[in-house]
Amino acid sequence: MPVDLFDHAQQHDQQGHMPLAARLRPRTLEEFVGQTHLLGPGKPLRRLMAQRRGVPSLILWGPPGTGKTTLAHLLARSWGAHFIALSAVLSGKRELRQAIDTAREQRKYYNRPTVLFIDEVHRWNKAQQDALLPYVEDGTLTFLGATTENPYFEVIPALVSRSRVFQLQPLTVAEVLRILQRALTDPRGYGGQGVQVAADALQALARWAGGDARWALNALELAVESAPATADGQRVIDLPWVEAVVQRRAVRHDKDGDWHYDRISAFIKSVRGSDPDAALYWLAALLEGGEDPRFIWRRLLILAAEDIGLADPQALVHTVAAAQAFDRVGLPEGLYHLAQATLYLATAPKSNSTKAIFAAQDFVRQHGIGEVPLALRDAHRDGQALGHGQGYRYPHDAAGHFVRQAYRPPEAQGARFYAPSDQGYEQVIGQRLRAWWGSAEERDATDAEATPRGADAARSGGGQNQ
Repeated sequence: MPVDLFDHAQQHDQQGHMPLAARLRPRTLEEFVGQTHLLGPGKPLRRLMAQRRGVPSLILWGPPGTGKTTLAHLLARSWGAHFIALSAVLSGKRELRQAIDTAREQRKYYNRPTVLFIDEVHRWNKAQQDALLPYVEDGTLTFLGATTENPYFEVIPALVSRSRVFQLQPLTVAEVLRILQRALTDPRGYGGQGVQVAADALQALARWAGGDARWALNALELAVESAPATADGQRVIDLPWVEAVVQRRAVRHDKDGDWHYDRISAFIKSVRGSDPDAALYWLAALLEGGEDPRFIWRRLLILAAEDIGLADPQALVHTVAAAQAFDRVGLPEGLYHLAQATLYLATAPKSNSTKAIFAAQDFVRQHGIGEVPLALRDAHRDGQALGHGQGYRYPHDAAGHFVRQAYRPPEAQGARFYAPSDQGYEQVIGQRLRAWWGSAEERDATDAEATPRGADAARSGGGQNQ
């Protein structure tokens, strides 16, 4: 009979060889902290734990230290299943074949289902994931996957479609604090060992953990094990000691995953929403997480034109100058330039009128590209022979350096793309355009004066034909 995984873990507990986080792994659902949206009364995972037949394959998706592995253990135990755990980092097809053979033996000799748990399943390549599919489909085993990455991007669609995906959330500060307090009272932790931790030190650890219970327990263990003991064997841990031991807070981030995209999204939306404090907060989060400043600059340069544009024409100039200064100065002093550009853009008037280019592109794609009116054509090559450029009226020869004339082909007459907002400098632009072109009807009348396509003669005119 195979050794039960939980019995095996308890034997190691008694020997005291396991890290604190492993020793305190919940053995029952009542000990589990967090994920109430999945494990509360009547919630989906709690109901599945009471289900004995037809248990579906599952993918548990969430940040580190939120209980994915523990939940896999508890699910397998509640189903009375044989549990096989593989790490996608360390295993491949050979280990998968061994697990399949074991699952068949469990079913044949003990009529016992098998749960195959694959930690960090996104680390398996497509061929490895494909190899699992037939045995999930024929019921040889139930697949339980855990991943910190978005499974809809990192796990093959065929495997996702055969599994139910549950997303785990970072633990709250209160939930991490409960876990730390239990570590001090549970005999598997420091219960009865004369360890005292100040309340503000525990609160700080819970706050710094960023929702990662494993990080919090590892930090507590380091603080306790490195603390000097008094003559009677007591160890007293205060906040200064915890700060000295931990030194750097836990900052979860990645370079191409959900945290990367979610945080840069929050940053840009805060700048667009004109909240400078929120913008600085998310900028700091990105930098503390190790984000490449060049990526942040790229997004700021886009935002300066996309979300501000002509409402403040200096926004783009300012951002380009700040980015160039950052390149010359580097970190850490370059933070001033990142902050300055962020604050400038967050406090600038907003307009997204530059999106007019997309309306113009759509129009051209739908209606085609009309011929250039004769008056607008290049006069240097065919001006005399074909009349190109004749009829063009040179604006600088007119009062106010403006003259009404048609600049569009007949196909585009009446089309409107650019609509100035009433924000910042763009309000002035709107007033100027109305003074130049008048009403929409007046503009349409001017467009209607365009020389018909194919005409071999043009109205006479003076000025610069270029």
